[in-house]
Amino acid sequence: MNITCRVVNLQEEYTALFDEHLSTLQAGAPDKMNALRLEAMESFKKLGIPSNKVEDYKYSNLQPFFKGDFNLALSNDAAQAGVTATFNCEVPALNTYNIFMVNGWYSHQNDISLLPKGVIVGSLLEKAKENPALFEKYYGTRTPIGSDGLAAMNTAFAQDGAFVYIPKGVVVDKPIQIVNIMTGDSDRLVFQRNLIIADENSQLKVMLCEHTLSTQKYVINTVTELFANEHSILDMYNIQNQHNFTTQVAGYYASQKKHTVLQTNHLTLHAGFARNNIKIKMDDEFCESHMNGLYLLDKNQHVDNFTFVDHAYPNCVSHELFKGVMDDSSVGCFTGKVLVRKDAQKTNAYQSNNNLILCESAKMNTKPQLEIYADDVKCSHGATIGQLDDDAMFYLRARGINPSEARILLMYAFAYEVLEKIKVEALKEQIKGLTERRFRGDFDKCDSCVACGADGQMSCG
Repeated sequence: MNITCRVVNLQEEYTALFDEHLSTLQAGAPDKMNALRLEAMESFKKLGIPSNKVEDYKYSNLQPFFKGDFNLALSNDAAQAGVTATFNCEVPALNTYNIFMVNGWYSHQNDISLLPKGVIVGSLLEKAKENPALFEKYYGTRTPIGSDGLAAMNTAFAQDGAFVYIPKGVVVDKPIQIVNIMTGDSDRLVFQRNLIIADENSQLKVMLCEHTLSTQKYVINTVTELFANEHSILDMYNIQNQHNFTTQVAGYYASQKKHTVLQTNHLTLHAGFARNNIKIKMDDEFCESHMNGLYLLDKNQHVDNFTFVDHAYPNCVSHELFKGVMDDSSVGCFTGKVLVRKDAQKTNAYQSNNNLILCESAKMNTKPQLEIYADDVKCSHGATIGQLDDDAMFYLRARGINPSEARILLMYAFAYEVLEKIKVEALKEQIKGLTERRFRGDFDKCDSCVACGADGQMSCG
């Protein structure tokens, strides 16, 4: 279905679109999803799509990206119509369980018969109907539809996505990879919703890989809710590899219970305009959280990472590290907030944002924040924006390394700390190689599949 959004008041435009197609949006969806859908639209009417007049979005005006002519797929068949080539993502080195999404809708998955008993992986829409109690317990409970217009918009319009549930005591032997594919012969507006649950004493590594396979304009609004229940270990890797005509606004909202370890890794290797909202709440004592990010930008690319760690209980630890490299006229943004509530004694929180600016026309905006209401804590934060170190460059040049190679070595050394946080060895080696390629000047190409390293099929200049 084609839609046109051009008016100044986008709330009115998208509200009319919602009202016109409400019956289609609701058809076949669980009651919980539809109830939240109506509540979210009421919030969206008040909040709208944020501009940089909204404090949390001061570095990113998103309204212009939601104006234009789009194809909005209101059914699975419509989402996959016009797909001219089969996406082939062979990952023998990674050895993953794969699920494929096309334009926000479940497409297919590889053989998951070897998954441990009780593990549920598949379409959000279908698995929600098959497991209503599980879905109703978690869906929408972490998404801030009352305070964020993009989260409200996603909740109102989203119909499908990925569902992953790991039952109590189960350790999944290899990562579950969710491959999100954008393709087709027209500009598209896509809404996708993911729900990932690690039950008590379970362990899971999950990868969300974002790809654009055709040169059309894409505007993608995604929400992923993550739940780590008591004594669970959950690692999440988000890999953005999208061409310069792609706008993605993505919310990652996580909840941790007692004695959990959560690691999130956000790797932006190529993106046109990306806004990542990453919010973690420690809902019990003895939680441990590690949040890592790397963003590599050139041309007119714009990446904005907004993080929020909520220490709501005592005896919790959080460690946050984001690094960026900006070239040409690109813009990087980082806003990081750590909240330590009154009763959250014995909190240990660390936050760091470091950035390299490679030329005068590139820009970086950074705003680290600590808000502390407890008195027995260890908290620190810091941010740096700089250029390549002249002394280090001189040292390498004095040992016979040419200027180009010396520059690449210094950039790679800068990114290395984040890359080493990747716990999936095959993925780590692949991302290291792709990072080096970016630093060697391959800044205008995006691979058809970052994870498997297939050769790029298109130029994304």
